[in-house]
Amino acid sequence: MADILAPMSGNIWKILAGEGDPVAEDQEILIMEAMKMEIPVTAPQKGRLASLKVKEGDPVEAETLLAVVE
Repeated sequence: MADILAPMSGNIWKILAGEGDPVAEDQEILIMEAMKMEIPVTAPQKGRLASLKVKEGDPVEAETLLAVVE
């Protein structure tokens, strides 16, 4: 199991995978917006997206738990 944490403070701009979806290592799970830049957030390992803790438009702080891959 691997936690996916926010790399910096920002907003969740777009979610690209849903709970239960299979994911590949380094697959983009969501895109954050911070300082007018798009920051892709990727899966750290191959598996299944067990839970998604945010929704589009949510503001998040750095190190916030975004999702879990099992």
